[in-house]
Amino acid sequence: MGNFDEVINRWNTKSVKWDLVETLFQSKDVIPMWVADMDFKAPQEVNEAIIKRAEHGVYGYTLADHAFKESIINWNKERHNWSIQPKWLTFSSGVVASLHMAIQAFSEPNDGILIQTPVYPPFYNSINALDRTIIKNPLIFQDNYYTIDFADFEEKLKQVKVFILCSPHNPVGRVWRKDELEEMARLCIKHNVLIISDEIHGDLVYPGKKHIPIASLSEEIANQTITCMAPSKTFNVAGLAASYCITSNEEYKRLLDKAFNKQGFHSDQLNTMGQVAMEAAYTYGAPWVDELNTLLESHYHFVKESFEKHAPELNVVKSEGTYLLWIDCSGLKLNAKELREFFVKEAKVGLNAGKDYGEEGEQFMRMNVGCPRETLEEAVERIIEAVKRNRI
Repeated sequence: MGNFDEVINRWNTKSVKWDLVETLFQSKDVIPMWVADMDFKAPQEVNEAIIKRAEHGVYGYTLADHAFKESIINWNKERHNWSIQPKWLTFSSGVVASLHMAIQAFSEPNDGILIQTPVYPPFYNSINALDRTIIKNPLIFQDNYYTIDFADFEEKLKQVKVFILCSPHNPVGRVWRKDELEEMARLCIKHNVLIISDEIHGDLVYPGKKHIPIASLSEEIANQTITCMAPSKTFNVAGLAASYCITSNEEYKRLLDKAFNKQGFHSDQLNTMGQVAMEAAYTYGAPWVDELNTLLESHYHFVKESFEKHAPELNVVKSEGTYLLWIDCSGLKLNAKELREFFVKEAKVGLNAGKDYGEEGEQFMRMNVGCPRETLEEAVERIIEAVKRNRI
C-alpha cells in the first residue's frame, strides 16, 4: 500500500509543479499546490512493472494487447459497475488531447459547445483553439454547494451540438448523483446533443460517495456519449501520457479514430511505459486507491476545519471527491489580482487562481491537497498566519 506520509524531494526532476515554482511565483520559498498531480509515489506494483519493462531494454512499438485491454475492462466493471467492450476503446496521450479530437470530429467552426462553469481551463482553451463558441451553463452556488441549473441547461442545449461534462467536477468537487446525470442525459438526448464526458477524476471520490459513469446509465445514453478516462490523476502517472476514450456508438468510434488518424496519431498505440503503468495500476491498484481516498477526505476536513477555526475569511466549498479544494476567498475582500498576490507573496503558497476557471471563480482559489500531511500542515499554517496579518 502507499506511503502517503513520505515527503519526497521533487526538485530538479523536471517537475512542472516544483521546478517552475520560481518562474511562476517569483520565489523558491512558495509551496506549490496548483497543477493537478500529487506528491506521492505511484503504487509499488506500478513502479516494479516499469522497472521490469526497462530491464528488457528494448522499447519498440507496443501493442495494446488483450491483457492490457482486459485490465481497463475489469477496472471499470469492478470500480464503476460499468461493462465495456474492447472494441469501444480508443487510446490517447491524454484527456485534453482527446477533447480536442472529439471537438474536431463532432462539430464545425463557430458551433456552440456547452460547459458548466466554473470549470477546468482546458475546456475553454480547446473550444477557443478550434474556433468553436463557448456556451456556459453556470452552476448554482448556494449553501456552500454547487448544483445544476437545469432550466438554463436545457435552454443552452438548443444552441449547441456538444456538451462537455466534467464528472467529478473540477474544480468544485461535486460527484454528480444518479438523478442529476440522468436528467442531463435525458435533455441531451431530447435535443440531440453529444455528451463528451471527462471522467479523469472518477476514481477519486471520498468514502461513501460513488462515481457513476454517465454512459453506464443505459444503452441509449451510452449511444450519445464519448467518455474520456485515464489512470493519470488516480495513480499519479500523468507524465506517462496514457489515456483512453470509450464509446459504444460505432459511428462515433469511427469518426473519433478518423480525427486522431488525421493528426498522425494511431488510436491503437500508446507510450510503452504508460501502457505498462496503466495495466499494473488497474490490475493491482484498488487497495492503494481506497487508502488514498480516505486520506484525501481527511485532508479536506483538516483544511476546512482549520480555516473555520482560525481563518473564517476562507471558506472551503463542500467537496465529495478529487484532491482539489475550491476555496471561497470573498471574506478577504480582495480582487482577483490581489487574491493571487496575497497567497503567493503573503502566504508563500502557490494555488490556482479561481478566475482561470471562469468569471464565476474570481473570488476563489483552487488548492491541491494531494501531498503528505506535513506539507499540507505547513501550507495551511502559512495561509492562516497571512490571513491574520491581513486583518491588521
